[in-house]
Amino acid sequence: MTERRRSGALGRGLSALMSDVASVSVRTTLPLGEIVANPRQPRRHFDVAALDELTASVREQGVLQPILVRPIGDRRYEIVAGERRWRAAGAAQLHDIPVVIRDLDDTAAFELALVENIQRADLNPVEEADGYRRLMTDFGHTQEGLAKIVGKARSHVANLLRLLDLPDEIREMIAAGELGVGHAKALMPSDNIVALAHRVRDEGLSVRQAEALGRKASRPRARASTVDPDIADLENRLVDALGMAVSLTMPAAPAGTMAISFATLDQLDLLCRLLEAKHAVVRPD
Repeated sequence: MTERRRSGALGRGLSALMSDVASVSVRTTLPLGEIVANPRQPRRHFDVAALDELTASVREQGVLQPILVRPIGDRRYEIVAGERRWRAAGAAQLHDIPVVIRDLDDTAAFELALVENIQRADLNPVEEADGYRRLMTDFGHTQEGLAKIVGKARSHVANLLRLLDLPDEIREMIAAGELGVGHAKALMPSDNIVALAHRVRDEGLSVRQAEALGRKASRPRARASTVDPDIADLENRLVDALGMAVSLTMPAAPAGTMAISFATLDQLDLLCRLLEAKHAVVRPD
């Protein structure tokens, strides 16, 4: 299968993806002992309570939807999609499980596993971001190509990849659901992001409150200058309001120019939102 055809199938969604898989695969049952987990599985965390519920259902009803596997050796098969059902079948002490067997290379297998988890909302944001990075580093995908494969906007892929640059402690908080992605993005420009993240979590702050906290903590100082103290005061007031470096030049007062420096795209986005907001629009009398 070519890259173009595979990406198109994945972009159409999981149902179309599995339909394509079924058309070129073998349906059968396999003993659980012949099936092994995928070491490249994008999902790292399996909710214990949810898995217990699935186990109870499997014990009563059996495994209703086959899992997808690929052959990796003599009577050995690796899971591509459906590890939760396989785990539940083992916990329910079933001997066999229905499967769809398909020959897949490493790239196609990982793409299928990633898309299935994303469309079932089984991945936390850090797991999803790590999956994107592995497709880029191990299989040479671009952000634009990834967006088409998983059916997401390119900005979604880019924003999640930025999470991988955060300190380990912040990523763990996001993975555990203690800190939202929006909160983390709001704090990214700050030097003391870990301390601020703990405060956001402990005080239950909103994303807007986290943005204000991040701006205050990372507030730049106005430039050292010998200009008029009134101009310097205006610069400081703008710095306080925007959380970005501001420089005023007034060689022919009252006319002049204002330069605003931003360090990240998030700060630029914030500036645009501030300028577009009604309360931020200043009209001359």
